[in-house]
Amino acid sequence: MEGAHDIDALMGHMGDFGKYQAWQFSLHILSAVTAGLNMLSLVTVAAVPEHRCWIPGENGTNFQNDPLISTHIPYKNDKWDTCHLINITQNETYKCDFWLYDSTYYKSSRGIEWNFVCDRRWMGAVAQSMYMFGVFTGAVTLGNMADKHGRKPVFCWSALMQLFLGIGVAFSSNYYVFILIRYLYGIFGSAGSYIPGFVLTMELVGPSKRSMCGISFQAAFAFGIMLVAAWGYIIKDRFTLQIIYGCHALLLIGHFWVMDESPRWLWANGRKKESATIIQKALKMNGSSENIDPSNYEDKALEQPEERVERENSAGMMDLFKTPRLRKMTLNVCLAWFANSLVYYGLSFNTGSLKGNPYLILFVMGIVEIPSYIITVYVMDKLGRRSITAANMIVGGLCCIIAANLTMGSSTSIWFVFKGKFLIASSFAVIYNYSAELFPTVIRNSAMGLGSMCARTSGALTPLIILFDSFDPKLPSMIFAVISLISGFLCLFLPETLNKAMPQTIEDGENFGIGDTCFTTCCGGGKTLKEPAELPIDEMEPLKT
Repeated sequence: MEGAHDIDALMGHMGDFGKYQAWQFSLHILSAVTAGLNMLSLVTVAAVPEHRCWIPGENGTNFQNDPLISTHIPYKNDKWDTCHLINITQNETYKCDFWLYDSTYYKSSRGIEWNFVCDRRWMGAVAQSMYMFGVFTGAVTLGNMADKHGRKPVFCWSALMQLFLGIGVAFSSNYYVFILIRYLYGIFGSAGSYIPGFVLTMELVGPSKRSMCGISFQAAFAFGIMLVAAWGYIIKDRFTLQIIYGCHALLLIGHFWVMDESPRWLWANGRKKESATIIQKALKMNGSSENIDPSNYEDKALEQPEERVERENSAGMMDLFKTPRLRKMTLNVCLAWFANSLVYYGLSFNTGSLKGNPYLILFVMGIVEIPSYIITVYVMDKLGRRSITAANMIVGGLCCIIAANLTMGSSTSIWFVFKGKFLIASSFAVIYNYSAELFPTVIRNSAMGLGSMCARTSGALTPLIILFDSFDPKLPSMIFAVISLISGFLCLFLPETLNKAMPQTIEDGENFGIGDTCFTTCCGGGKTLKEPAELPIDEMEPLKT
């Protein structure tokens, strides 16, 4: 193996997916399970079941059949008013201060304890928004830290914080302390380990396995959602339930000792000896006859001290915007993240409220994503990332338009809503892989963090856009459709990444896929018009910014 010119040559001897990659991948993907679980935990822990005003004088807990309901609770728009009572003596309505909750499915929750109903509904919304804002913050700050200080330390420290905060939030008795902890929980519970874990996998496995591994992360996230439902069905006490949710972070604590840093990140940051040591370990575990001597790959910082300053000022999120082609790709990909999240959650709202066992509904919501991911894994390595992403977003946008112009609630309309959701779920999964493969190693985690930030932003905006239905019921769906169509069309101008070597430096990223658009090459990763030149080993370093 003497004479290897770059990290791709060294890692190529490991194979695309040997025993070592499988072992590390099994560690990384656990972060997706806990991320999905943490993201949806409030659905059960702070659930607001069906409720009505408590009628003064009633001493029972009969939620539905109390004979006083018909005389003391107003009936409007084909349903009982949940926020007002009738003053029989004065024949007028007034707001109630106490509520009775249906205990069929939920025995206790934050929503019941703090009454997230009527003019206090904002409290439940803010609690979820604070978590999403925490994910937003984590995507920005921890993504940048993972590019500067390594994927492993950010992953592991986030796992530890996830454990403390996941358990600690169960003990908060004050609402404002609760939402503060929820904010911190969002930083570490969904962004902190998940994004570095995903990037670690993308930087370790070979090109032929990136699709399978990347989509598996999305399936693991869906499994986390199913765990929320399963534990919620078994455990009815909200305090114990949150403790159980928080303890899932124990799955990640052992990673301090058994998970390795990304060899690509180490190499790109001048720590070549450490990188070679990990690669040699992988070769041995994979049963390869190849052998390398890590001492032949001394850290450049030891040989050329003047370059230490360059590495200390290593690339970060702002480097995504400093060069022309990277800037265009960054803005294009950010719009794709924004549009996918917006349309996905927008279509979810359009399905309407489903009646029945809430745990079963939540479980099914997680499991129905699996077929989409299976199909996506099969086709994305045949048709390429660009064509799948663009086609799903364009057709998904058209489904929004069709559904909006059909009779609301009709079986045909609902079919198009679910069809659009199925397609958007697929493109949302592909965009993770696509983003990780488009951007160079030195800023890859920052790019993933920025994309996640855009997705969280649109997730927060979706409920506001839904309010536009007061002007025209079709308007929200049309907004979702237009954004999806525009983003899908612009994705056609991105370079294909299928079976291409991942760029390492800023210069690699700027030169990646020059001249390669859907209009100049065949869909599915035809040969680009210009590939970045292979750099000698001395140039495989972050550029000075």
